[in-house]
Amino acid sequence: MTGPDLSGSVDMTHGGGGRAMMELIRDIFLRHLSNPILDRGDDAGLVEAPAGRLVMSTDSHVISPLFFPGGDIGSLCVHGTINDLAMMGAQPHYLTAGFILEEGFPLADLDRIVASMARAASAAGVQVISGDTKVVERGKGDGVFITTAGLGVVKDGLNLSAANARPGQAILVSGTMGDHGVAVLSKRENLEFETEIRSDSAALHGLVADMVAATPRIAVMRDPTRGGLAATLNEIASAAAVGMALDEAQIPVSPDVAAACELLGLDPLNTANEGKLIALCPAEDAGRLLDTMRAHPLGRAAAIIGEVTGEPSCLVQMKTAFGGTRIVDWIAGEQLPRIC
Repeated sequence: MTGPDLSGSVDMTHGGGGRAMMELIRDIFLRHLSNPILDRGDDAGLVEAPAGRLVMSTDSHVISPLFFPGGDIGSLCVHGTINDLAMMGAQPHYLTAGFILEEGFPLADLDRIVASMARAASAAGVQVISGDTKVVERGKGDGVFITTAGLGVVKDGLNLSAANARPGQAILVSGTMGDHGVAVLSKRENLEFETEIRSDSAALHGLVADMVAATPRIAVMRDPTRGGLAATLNEIASAAAVGMALDEAQIPVSPDVAAACELLGLDPLNTANEGKLIALCPAEDAGRLLDTMRAHPLGRAAAIIGEVTGEPSCLVQMKTAFGGTRIVDWIAGEQLPRIC
């Protein structure tokens, strides 16, 4: 039995609600994402409400290029939405996906993206239960944009929020900073380094589950995506009216990413990540939490990088490798547009 013909490209009839659209859904989306809920073909996915408090998140993905070392827009949209749920301590259950396709986009590339999305969802144990497809005229889009929504459940008693940051808490990260941003930029600009720098795109809910089980007093979790570590820590400091003191020597950055950032004039602390998290917890729990993180495949390079302070100006400050101190501020503008 032969598979569908993927030699063509998206045209306006694929968004018209007729036979062509149904064939696109059948031959690409359902072929990869099929499950009993999606297969019903209803306008919405009907599911049993799981026990616990519901957490929802919505994310849009406009990354360029669509395919990059370590991932693509298909896996990225799954990981990004799952991670937004996970930062609330939630176990993800379901996703929805909306595709905006540009006329002329190759069907083979769309198939590759949806297949990657399906693999990422399956590996994370979530189902895509509803979706939508629209087509815009040639030149009115940029290949494909994807908007996803996620539904998860968080256990009673667990309340993670930036507002929970308090002076004296330890600040931990789960691994090296800047990998995703440099990987995407290298592909976008056709840059070649001695070794390939790959995106860290990954679903973090398994790591989070281990962390919460080992250290129930975790106060805050965030994933440092756009704006990187610097923006995320400033968001937390602003939300809780606290300061932060970091130690540059303790912040993990891979040698390849550090060299690439130096060459390109980038700061790894402002560069995006898609498979890392920040956690704040009481200082007395930090050692146990660090051990738990390092025992997980996605946390092997975890580190304690500083502490929350009562600094009245809500500044994030860092002791540099040269012994001085500098302010780690929000980036002015956008260092790398369309990074996710």
